[in-house]
Amino acid sequence: LIGFSGSLGPQRAGETDQGRTFVRTISAAIAVLFLSAAGIAAASAQDNYPSRPVKIMIAFPVGGLLDTVSRVVGEKLSQQLGQQFVIENRPGAGGIIAAKAGASAPADGYTLTMTGNGMTISKSLFRSLPYDVLRDFQPISVMAWLDLLIVTKADGNLKTIHDIVAAAKAHPGKLNFGTIAPGSTQHLSAELFRLTGGIKVATVTFRTTPELVTALLRGDVDVGFDYLAGFRAALNDRQLIAVASTGEKRSASTPDVPTVRESGMSDYVVTSWNAISGPAGIPDPVVRLLSREIVAALKLPDVQEKALQFGLDARGTTPEEMRERMVADIAKWSAVIDKAGLERQ
Repeated sequence: LIGFSGSLGPQRAGETDQGRTFVRTISAAIAVLFLSAAGIAAASAQDNYPSRPVKIMIAFPVGGLLDTVSRVVGEKLSQQLGQQFVIENRPGAGGIIAAKAGASAPADGYTLTMTGNGMTISKSLFRSLPYDVLRDFQPISVMAWLDLLIVTKADGNLKTIHDIVAAAKAHPGKLNFGTIAPGSTQHLSAELFRLTGGIKVATVTFRTTPELVTALLRGDVDVGFDYLAGFRAALNDRQLIAVASTGEKRSASTPDVPTVRESGMSDYVVTSWNAISGPAGIPDPVVRLLSREIVAALKLPDVQEKALQFGLDARGTTPEEMRERMVADIAKWSAVIDKAGLERQ
């Protein structure tokens, strides 16, 4: 019927102008009713969201830090919205598997994806990806902010940021920085430290944090960059010490540890983050509802307590604030990759 509203072809014998006008009017009216009904149905579906379980895809294996965080938030959303928010783990390929599936999912709010700082790095590090983090995802809310720790061996001579910089300048190329995973936030945080401090050091990347810790304890590397969760056991055993944290201010999880900024390197700040996004095109009412509920869930006392144990700052954002952070981090890490001379893949 919509197709008939424009032209009905040549006038047939005996057909009057009044008849043609009447048919056009009826066709147009039916088309308007059809479109209105479709709009009402879509609005009704949004008003009833969620009417079935919602899937959250994450690029990490079961039992890890970010898997645990996602499950805590998913449980709260289930309670608040009356439908199950189910975590689906899709690890592998540096997060590309989960991200690709999330970007190509129907834009109805029933498939969400954990995104984060790592994806802003990937946009700058990889020449070609099967998705674009800004174009193909709709930001909803950040869930957790993570500062890194800079640690050294407890019985060594490097006790402060000043000690590290002074030793590196006194013996260029002799100090070793240890991180995990080339191209990770940990790796780039070490490169940024080197660039900001104007020092010459070797950066060694390990496959896992336990391997990094072992290398630190053996003296194979002098300084380590990673999150609290990975260093906690060695810190508690007093085998390693936390020289500084990398955020804008001291972390509530390590209040006695100074930041790099307050230790004399004022231009150095690294804070990683993880968030919830959906595929581009999710209806705005659904985006706003999810954002509000995530922010509310993160404020709950038991969520705050658990986040603190893991060294996380559980704090949500608006979709607009999240997009601003994504854009800023893409620019920041792209500059670090260029200045550090890292090869784009």
